[in-house]
Amino acid sequence: MSSGGVALWVAILGTPLLMRWLIRHKIGQHIREDGPAHHSAKAGTPTMGGLAIVTAVVIGYFVGHLGTEVKFSRTGYLVILTVILFGVIGFLDDWIKVRHKRSLGLNKRAKMGAQIAVSVLFAELAVHWAHTATSLSFTRLGSPGFELGEVGWVLFAVFVLVATSNAVNLTDGLDGLAAGSSTFCFAVLAIMGYWVFRHVGIYHELPASAIDLALASVALAGACLGFLWWNAAPAQIIMGDTGSLAIGSGLAAICLLMNLDLLLPILGGLFVFETVSVIAQVISFRVFGKRIFRMAPFHHHFELLGWPETTVIVRFWILGGLFAALALGIFYGEFLTVAHFT
Repeated sequence: MSSGGVALWVAILGTPLLMRWLIRHKIGQHIREDGPAHHSAKAGTPTMGGLAIVTAVVIGYFVGHLGTEVKFSRTGYLVILTVILFGVIGFLDDWIKVRHKRSLGLNKRAKMGAQIAVSVLFAELAVHWAHTATSLSFTRLGSPGFELGEVGWVLFAVFVLVATSNAVNLTDGLDGLAAGSSTFCFAVLAIMGYWVFRHVGIYHELPASAIDLALASVALAGACLGFLWWNAAPAQIIMGDTGSLAIGSGLAAICLLMNLDLLLPILGGLFVFETVSVIAQVISFRVFGKRIFRMAPFHHHFELLGWPETTVIVRFWILGGLFAALALGIFYGEFLTVAHFT
């Protein structure tokens, strides 16, 4: 779709312009003191590159409709709005880090409170404005089809948005890791959205908006891939929380609106493992006084084992691609099963 191509080129051509502006204003990354020692060499690398990603997504999504018969939908608008608002939260976090020259930005309560507030806004708009179904689903409303009701679905959606955005944020610890892994997820979601659109008889709950959600997915994939051109190791720019929170929220929003609630943990399996590694590390240290990994998230563990950074990144990309492929396989397998009995 043209939205992906537009987003790709906006990110590729726009990121250097952003880099020059960031360098001119001395806006660089501050490295956490407890991170791997060799990461100190990355100090000063231009950060807040997520601005280029969010801009590319927005431009790609809207320009991608030109010359096509795809109509704008409320669900599509909602995805773009969510990406922008989470990007704003990340921008504030990054700006505080730069301004105060430290590796910590917004305090935990303020950051979590802002994420929850935006997530509640998304969930309420999804239910009352975009008329999203409130039943728990795997690949379509009929499976498993548990009705959560408005309150239950809103609480569930808030959890999914906050958890997914933070999971991608945790994964963004190595050059290009989050951008590359996310590209696989959005590419698969684009395929699923198009497939739903072409098979309205089976996925009757999303006859109008599925193709628009596919277009939003392609725009996100193109933006991530274009940014990766400059973010690949050794990174010339870092996306920061501006990018990671925006990407994570976009991933969660599309899955929730496309009724892929329970497929999301498989699709983003790499992000799940990264998050679990942090949770397990914290619990183990506080309860038993021992660490499971040399450092969490566990991509740092492999670095400290002696793996070169590029080796860790590429192998984790492979894992991310395999999880995305597995999700696509499950989606298609479920389609074949349903189609056989229809």
